[in-house]
Amino acid sequence: MTRKFTHADLEAYLDEALSPAEMVAVESQLRSDQQLGRELAAINARRDAGVHTLGEIWRRQRISCPSREQLGSFLLGALAPEHAAYIAFHIEKAGCRFCLANHDDLKAQQEEANDTVATRRNKYFQSSAGYLRK
Repeated sequence: MTRKFTHADLEAYLDEALSPAEMVAVESQLRSDQQLGRELAAINARRDAGVHTLGEIWRRQRISCPSREQLGSFLLGALAPEHAAYIAFHIEKAGCRFCLANHDDLKAQQEEANDTVATRRNKYFQSSAGYLRK
């Protein structure tokens, strides 16, 4: 079944900003649809020629994306409520794959750090157990 992809879909494909399922759909259709391949090549050529719209620059530079530091503060619950709400919207509703990847990486590091701290505390307690008074 041939699906009609919009110009914005193809731009997002080139930026790797589509969901994995959508990326697969575009790639599958590219194998059999020569017109779609030509359209994608034209978009890529226009980009290489330096012709950009404000929207393209905004998406490519990820101007609306929070920084890694802001994502870390979000995980720690250290942001103002309105800023935290924007980041939650950006990740959960808008589905920004780049920010989600950063968020998941920071969360994994945070969980790893918590495990390390718990292990260290346990070792300290075990090594000092004979020195504690009753």
